[in-house]
Amino acid sequence: MKENFKKYFVEFIGTFFLMFTVASAVRFGGQGVIPAIAIGFALMVMVYAGGHVSGGHYNPAVSVAAAIRGALPWKQVVPYWISQILGGAAAAGLAIYLVPAEVPACTCPFGLPQLIIGEFLFTFALCYVVLHVATAKGTEGNSFYGLAIGSTVTVGAFAVGGILCNGAFNPAVAVGLGVLGASCWACLGITILANLVGAIVAGFVFKLTDIE
Repeated sequence: MKENFKKYFVEFIGTFFLMFTVASAVRFGGQGVIPAIAIGFALMVMVYAGGHVSGGHYNPAVSVAAAIRGALPWKQVVPYWISQILGGAAAAGLAIYLVPAEVPACTCPFGLPQLIIGEFLFTFALCYVVLHVATAKGTEGNSFYGLAIGSTVTVGAFAVGGILCNGAFNPAVAVGLGVLGASCWACLGITILANLVGAIVAGFVFKLTDIE
């Protein structure tokens, strides 16, 4: 029980700092390429920090993919989700406290096909990369896993974030964006579904393609 609590607490911390970086970019007015790079780096350093304890998921979609792969017991998926979502919501709440602002009208500026495809593709890519660099026997003990995982999020943010979709690639981040009022809940609900489907597909594709 004590070991599991450590995992859940690490997931909370990592997701908190990831979402706080996202919230800072959204609420504190980050411009240009800096937000995408900062978000990718935040994920990278938290993965390096907590990967040896909890796996460094910080993302309910990654936890689902890890469970399908067999790297996380299914009974721990819901506690991981709770820790991640609480971390994301707490970070968004802190950002609102630090920089109060009028919440804009919640609208979804993205077309439905674009939103689904953008979130699906890069959640799939993120989960696929995590499984191959952080859980596969062929890459066991490598030192590049955190950089690869963080870079995947940065690539997704540049490629589709704010263009085709919110660029969450993470249901906990989507919840945080909802707390911030940065997007409407209907849009975020579709985002979360696309994230989870991308994770499920990535889990099965990994099992199909990995050489144990």
